[in-house]
Amino acid sequence: MANTTSAKKATRKIARRTAINKSRRTRVRNFVRKVEEAIASGDQAVAAAALKAAQPELHRAATKGVLHANTASRKISRLASRVKALAA
Repeated sequence: MANTTSAKKATRKIARRTAINKSRRTRVRNFVRKVEEAIASGDQAVAAAALKAAQPELHRAATKGVLHANTASRKISRLASRVKALAA
């Protein structure tokens, strides 16, 4: 348990940041899940729209430090290639 005043404040700050990051991570996962479901259904137009919505969310998560920038780019790239494969 934190003893000093500064350590107690730090634990409060960490708790706040953790709550914010959890909600951001959940939001990203929901957007990615919508793309996955659209790909599974086989509807290319819906999948493309879902990807277009998910892309800025992934980049925002990377900007905020929830995801690493390369991870976000990799996820977008892999989803985009799967959406593109539906058209073929």
